[in-house]
Amino acid sequence: MINIFDIYLYQPLLSFLLFLYDITKNFGLAVIILTVLVKLILNPLNKRALESQKKMAEIQPRIKEIQKKYKDKEQQGREMLKLYQETKFNPFSGIFLLFLQIPVLFALFKIFQSTLPETVNPMFLGVNLFQPNIYLAIITAIAQYYQAKTATPPVKKQEGEKDSTEQISEMIQKQMVFFIPVITFFVLFKLPSALGLYWLITTVLNTIQQRQIFKDK
Repeated sequence: MINIFDIYLYQPLLSFLLFLYDITKNFGLAVIILTVLVKLILNPLNKRALESQKKMAEIQPRIKEIQKKYKDKEQQGREMLKLYQETKFNPFSGIFLLFLQIPVLFALFKIFQSTLPETVNPMFLGVNLFQPNIYLAIITAIAQYYQAKTATPPVKKQEGEKDSTEQISEMIQKQMVFFIPVITFFVLFKLPSALGLYWLITTVLNTIQQRQIFKDK
């Protein structure tokens, strides 16, 4: 399994990153170009996941109606399935993207943790990308906070009191807005800042795409 990971992901990404460095003579710029290219490759899946998230927000009022109307869990499940089929909504469409991104992150982590050729100059805008950098970690955490803050598509507010399930869901959602950036900071605070640069650029690009998809047409 490790050999498959090295052959098909780690080695190609490492070779391509060094190729970009040879062309640009700038390690930070090479990381940014690699990030954009990885984003473009994963873009169809990411777009599908965001569209699914938007669709979920749009059908949320109907889901609540089903939950209130059918107390029997079996009947409730059948009605939910009918709704998903009617609206062509797949609740698991975004999971594949998450699992696909994890190996990429591990490969990049391994690259930046490994001993790169001594000829590679790690400096970028005064930052040693081979070493952790608290300021880049903070900037990335702020970007992650903004993305998390705007991650929920706008939905029409319904009148009436919210039940306990809705209140708990909203509370968890609000906590995650702060929890994700905090985790991001503490993870990147100890890792090579090249990974932080990758994370920052990816977050900015995801936020832009998120805004385009979630905006009202």
